[in-house]
Amino acid sequence: MPLKWVLHWQPNAGTTVNSQIINEVTQCVESINGVKEGRWKATITFYKPMIRAEQALAGDFPRDFLGIALPEQPNKYYLIIRLQRIVLEADSSIQMIMEKLQSYKSRVSLNFEGFQYQLGDFQLRVGKVLPTHSENLRGIVMEVEYLPISSMEKARQVMEDFMDIWQQALSKRSLPGHFMHMEPNFAEYGLADQYTSQHTAVQYATVMAQLIATVQAVQARN
Repeated sequence: MPLKWVLHWQPNAGTTVNSQIINEVTQCVESINGVKEGRWKATITFYKPMIRAEQALAGDFPRDFLGIALPEQPNKYYLIIRLQRIVLEADSSIQMIMEKLQSYKSRVSLNFEGFQYQLGDFQLRVGKVLPTHSENLRGIVMEVEYLPISSMEKARQVMEDFMDIWQQALSKRSLPGHFMHMEPNFAEYGLADQYTSQHTAVQYATVMAQLIATVQAVQARN
């Protein structure tokens, strides 16, 4: 399958994300001939265990983990335990099973949603990060998908060249921040060079950790 990079918006020190930045970013995509193809949405849910008194000392339960629903795999659900570097692909019905078993409960869900653009051999998705049932903007993400190649190493140079062109176009708008790409160590999760949806799920988990760190840094300054 085509490989992608998932990037997050890193605000400059003393600034926060706002919807004006999203507007500027999407205008920038259109200015370099990106063709709007419609909307997209991914969802991350934080789960924590519902440990009963007799299980409290067991210590065998992951303290918490992430569940990720991706638009390109509507029948699948991805579970990530970051501490142990485990990623699992399950049937989407696993969410209902967990609910019925009452073993884990959803603590918070975040939606990544926005527009998808076609740009030659690339697809760009730019989206806001919003808590479910809220318009409180928590961050901005961008997916860059390169359609012809599924080997991460073979596509790396093309991706880096594209990102240089993109950052150049965006820099003309003098926005208070920039998009950051932090590639996880996929080998730690047992993932190979050939790209899969599990790679995407791991990238979203990494982006999520970065967004939380950014929010915490802002709160600490205030």
